[in-house]
Amino acid sequence: MNPYLVPGLIVVVLVTVGIGVYGLRFARTTSDFLVASRSVSPAWNAAAISGEYLSAASFLGVAGLILRYGVDVLWYPVGFAAGYLALLLFVAAPLRRSGAFTLPDFCEVRLGSPLLRRLASVFVVFIGCLYLVPQLQGAGLTFTTVTGGSYAWGALLVGVVVTANVALGGMRAITFVQAFQYWLKLTALAVPVIFLALQWQSDGRPAVTPGPGATFPVATTVVLEQDALVDGVALEKGQQLSYDAGAPVPEVSSVDANFGPDWLRPGGDASLFATYSLILATFLGTMGLPHVLVRFYTNPDGASARRTTLVVLGLVGTFYLLPTLYGVLGRIYTPQLLMTGRTDAVVLLLPEAALGGGHLGQLLGALVTAGALAAFLSTSSGLLTSVAGVVFTDVLRAGRGGSIRDFRLATVLAAAVPVLLSLYVSNMDVSRVVGLAFAVAASSFCPLLVLGIWWRRLTDVGAVAGVLAGGGASMAAVLITVLGPPLDGWPADAVGQPAAWTVPLAFVVMIGGSLLTSRRVPRDVGATMLRLHAPESLRV
Repeated sequence: MNPYLVPGLIVVVLVTVGIGVYGLRFARTTSDFLVASRSVSPAWNAAAISGEYLSAASFLGVAGLILRYGVDVLWYPVGFAAGYLALLLFVAAPLRRSGAFTLPDFCEVRLGSPLLRRLASVFVVFIGCLYLVPQLQGAGLTFTTVTGGSYAWGALLVGVVVTANVALGGMRAITFVQAFQYWLKLTALAVPVIFLALQWQSDGRPAVTPGPGATFPVATTVVLEQDALVDGVALEKGQQLSYDAGAPVPEVSSVDANFGPDWLRPGGDASLFATYSLILATFLGTMGLPHVLVRFYTNPDGASARRTTLVVLGLVGTFYLLPTLYGVLGRIYTPQLLMTGRTDAVVLLLPEAALGGGHLGQLLGALVTAGALAAFLSTSSGLLTSVAGVVFTDVLRAGRGGSIRDFRLATVLAAAVPVLLSLYVSNMDVSRVVGLAFAVAASSFCPLLVLGIWWRRLTDVGAVAGVLAGGGASMAAVLITVLGPPLDGWPADAVGQPAAWTVPLAFVVMIGGSLLTSRRVPRDVGATMLRLHAPESLRV
C-alpha cells in the first residue's frame, strides 16, 4: 500500500475542517448560512463555483469515459465548460438582481405562485440528491481503490465531513473551503500529468491503440469483478488472469468499451440523437443546477455575478484539459481497467502504473487521491447547501421565521437520503449519473429561468405545466435508466439521453400554456422585469 495515501487524505480532511471552522467565525445569521450575506467578491466566488462544479464526474468520470469510449465522449468536458457561456449570457446578472435566496424564491418573486414554488422545491431536492449520489459513489470507489477497504466507509466518511461542515458554517464557511479545493484539484491533476507526459516520451511515445487493441505495458494480473466472456471464453467472477508485457488486451463482453481504431473514430456506438441530446443536456443543464445558481445570490450585485461567470469559464476550461490527458494515457498504462470495467479509477491508478512503485509514483498517486477527495468534498458541500436551503425555507420554516438550528436540522435531513442511495449504485458510471442530473436540470429549470427572465407573458400555469412536462419526463427517464431493465435500439437512446426531446417539450408546453392563460400574467410584471434587467446604478 502507498505509505503517502493516508497522511495525504488526513491532511485534506483536516484542512477542509480547519477552513470550515475559520469560516464559522463569520457565520452568525441565516443570511450568512444561505447566501454568505451577498458579500462574496467575483474572484473568491469564481474559485468557489469552480471548486464545487468540478465534481467526481469531472475528476474521475471524464477520464474514465475517455479511456473506455474514446473521442465519442469528448462532448462531456466540452459541454460542462460551455454551459457557463449560456449562464453568462442569459441568467447570471438578472438572477442576482431578483434578490432571491433560492430557486423556489425566484419562482415566487417572478410569478407569485405557491404551487410553482413547491414544485421547484421538489426538483431542487431531486436534482441535488441525484447529483450528490455520484459524489459519494466516487468517494467509495476511491477508498476501495487506494486502500482496499470497504466502499461504504468511503461514502460515509465524505458524507459525515460534508454534513458537519455545512451544518456548522453554511455558505459562508464553504465558500473558503471550495475556493481552496479548486486550486488543490487543479494542482493534483496538473503536476502528475507533467511527469506522465515525460514518461510517455521517454518510453518512445507508444501508440494509444496499437494493432487491434491496447497492450499491457508491463506484466499484469487482472481479477474479474463479474462473470464475463473474455475473447469468447466464459469466465467466472473472481478469476485471476495473467498477461505478459506487450500482450494484447482482450475484449470483454461485459464491458461496452471501444477497442482498437474505433476508440479514435467519432460516431462509434453512439447515435447522432444521443450525441445531440448529450450536448443539449450539458450546455443547458448548467443554468438549471441549484448548487451553481445559489452561488450567484452571494455576489454583491448583477455586474459582479457576470464577472464571476466570466472568470469561471477560464478556470473550468483550464481544468477540463487535464482529465482528457489522463484518459488517453490510461489507454497505454492501465489497459486492465478495460477488462474490469472500473475505468473511473484511471486517475487514481495511472501515476504508479506509469512511473512505477517508487517514491515519485507513490507521491503523485497520493496527490491525485487527495485531489479526488477534494472533488467529493467541495461539490458535495455546494449540493448539500442548496438542498438544505430549500428544505429550510420551504419545509422547516414554512412561512415562519427560521433559526440556525433549523438550518442545521435541514442539512442532516438533506444528507440522509443521498448517503443511503449511494450504497446501492456502486457500479454505475459516475459521469453518466451526473449527465442524467444535467438532463433533468435542462428540462425543468432552464426553460423556467430563460422564459421567466426574458419573456413578459409567462404565466404561473404555463410554468407549472412546462416544468411538469419536461422535468417530469426527464425524471421518469432517469428512474427507468437507474432502476429499470436494459433497453435496446431507439428506446435506449431516448431514455438514456432524454434532453433532446424533454427540453423542447418543456419550452413548447410552457409557452403554449402561458398563451392559453394570458389573463394570468402578473400585474406587476413590468416592475419585476425592470428589477431583473436594470443595472443597480440606475435604481432609485
